Amino acid sequence: MIIINVKEGESLDKALKRFKKKFEKTGVLRELRSRQAFEKKSITRRHEIKHAIYKQGMNIETV
Repeated sequence: MIIINVKEGESLDKALKRFKKKFEKTGVLRELRSRQAFEKKSITRRHEIKHAIYKQGMNIETV
């Protein structure tokens, strides 16, 4: 359960932004979407490899 304490003088917009950031870090929504449709382990692994190759390519370009 995520708890956000609203500080004195803090607007609700800033508190909501902090809540959204904490919620996204927990990964609940990402896991919920992944559970909606079953994905075979081989396909999951293939996706991870493609993502790693992409990230590696991005790293080479910036260096």
